[in-house]
Amino acid sequence: MTTPQYDLSNTLPPHTLTRLAREWLAEDTPNFDPAGLCVGSHEVEARLLCKTPCSMLAGRPFFTAVFTELSCAVEWAHKEGAQLGPNAVTQTAVVRGPARCILLGERPALNCLARASGIATRCSQLQSIAREADWHGHVAGTRKTTPGFRLVEKYAMLVGGVSIHRQDLSGMVMLKDNHIWASGSITQAVRDARSVCGFSSKIEVECGSREEGSEAATAGADIVMLDNFKPQELHAAAKLLKEEFPSVLIEASGGVTPDSLPQYLSPHVDIISLGCITQGCPVVDFSLKIDQELPAARKRNTMRKWTGYDDTFVCIISNPPYILNTNNINATISTILMS
Repeated sequence: MTTPQYDLSNTLPPHTLTRLAREWLAEDTPNFDPAGLCVGSHEVEARLLCKTPCSMLAGRPFFTAVFTELSCAVEWAHKEGAQLGPNAVTQTAVVRGPARCILLGERPALNCLARASGIATRCSQLQSIAREADWHGHVAGTRKTTPGFRLVEKYAMLVGGVSIHRQDLSGMVMLKDNHIWASGSITQAVRDARSVCGFSSKIEVECGSREEGSEAATAGADIVMLDNFKPQELHAAAKLLKEEFPSVLIEASGGVTPDSLPQYLSPHVDIISLGCITQGCPVVDFSLKIDQELPAARKRNTMRKWTGYDDTFVCIISNPPYILNTNNINATISTILMS
């Protein structure tokens, strides 16, 4: 696993990050925060811990955006795309700010990071499989994403090193079986789509046989998706289509998993898309723990003494420490706490 070459956070518009952070916070705290009364607004530090070894870190911009909305600061110990581990627990960042604000942002921020890091980790593993086989095509995601969370998941694909495929229905025309049946034929569907998308958008057609792929390419499709083919059938159909239409891209999709991916790699296949990049993908386990030490603003030398009169402790806070009254003391236990 390697850190991405570019700063991928530059692909995320700041106003979009702000909007998403506000939506997530509003969803989690739509009105009162009763627990906030218990902790108050004094300044604290919280440590972000990763508890899933050998994971890829992804989602830093979203995590930071949540806490920025709450007037908290995040200091990262690792870059986006870094491999975390191999230790059982890896300190990943420190969050500083008012106690109640850190707790307000904890769950939305951790949700983003856990999900994004899980997807990036799986993408990186898939890319490693493709590289080891010396395959030079594109491993790609799909639109099978969590509603309202697509930007996070597509961004995580980029961090993990795979293609995001199309972002949405507007990004590229994909004619699937239902489009074909409703239109009457592959040729008619491609012709109708081209009349509105013009030269600026590619057209992809989902095909269930080599013959359908040939019809799609002849009609002007830019990409032929061979859907739900068994590996050997895929290799044979892709080879014939490439020989007939060298400039057409061939995509394999349907039922491909991390375990079966090597069987689908072929010099005649340009793209392999996997729904399991987002569906059923394990998350990375992160937690946020507030330091139990006294915050910097409260640093003092603290003396505790015990008096024999009432067996109670009296806490004297001063700098330097001193004893106010030493009359009738049977024993004194003093501990200087330097936090």
